[in-house]
Amino acid sequence: MSSPQPTRVAYKFVEADGVRVFYREAGAADAPVLLLLHGFPSSSHQFRDLIPLLADKYRLIAPDLPGFGFTEVPAERDYVYTFDAIGNTLEAFVDALDLKRYALYVFDYGAPTGLRLALAHPERVSAIISQNGNAYLEGLGEAWAPIRQYWADPSSENRQVIKDAILHLEGTRWQYAEGVSNPDAIAPEAYYLDALLLERPGNKDIQLDLFYDYQYNLKLYPAFQQFFRDARVPTLAIWGKGDPFFIPPGAEAFKRDNPNAVVELLDTGHFALETHVEHISRRIVEVLGTAID
Repeated sequence: MSSPQPTRVAYKFVEADGVRVFYREAGAADAPVLLLLHGFPSSSHQFRDLIPLLADKYRLIAPDLPGFGFTEVPAERDYVYTFDAIGNTLEAFVDALDLKRYALYVFDYGAPTGLRLALAHPERVSAIISQNGNAYLEGLGEAWAPIRQYWADPSSENRQVIKDAILHLEGTRWQYAEGVSNPDAIAPEAYYLDALLLERPGNKDIQLDLFYDYQYNLKLYPAFQQFFRDARVPTLAIWGKGDPFFIPPGAEAFKRDNPNAVVELLDTGHFALETHVEHISRRIVEVLGTAID
């Protein structure tokens, strides 16, 4: 008996919106598409273990958003780092790949960017997996307190507070480990890679600009929620309950606007794929099944 062949993941670039977008892809070209959207301070690397588990069923596509991972933004592009701009680039990316139908896996920053895509093209969305991908005010935890202060007063002093608190290796490690019952399960190369990429010239300023701009995502929450009510696409909200940024009430709120949403809280933190990737992959198939079409 022959052994199963390992999943082949392709690592590609495509030009979209004047940006050279890096992405990972696996699965049959004609399989239903699952678009994997990462969060801060990570990249498509966070899906490295999930992709092989689902590649026999779906075509998985995981881009690095501008300012993250290996996506390249030319200096002459004069890119303005806002969530509206990243949403526009994501839409151009999807169009460049000619994706007409897809399920969205949204995590952290992937939620406001991916849900902008849903607002622009609701007919394309077959299903939603929200893994600590927030769309409700009650989902914002106490860890947002210094960022809220920065929103209220974007002084250089408050900007420095955020930089000193989180934009370094220890701050990144904390995001991975906080709320995790077994931190030994977290692969250190994940947070080391994120921290290394944060050290690129100018990248910390990009991240601080995005922290400030995040406040405008909150103004779009009612539109996101209206999409949930109107579309009622099959939805799995599967969250690490120990996440200090996006807390369990944000997951439970999905049921308010889509009674068919399935909510599951896991005994882990923000980066739930680091500890529960097999469980999450299994639940995607069990809950959403052929809804990803």
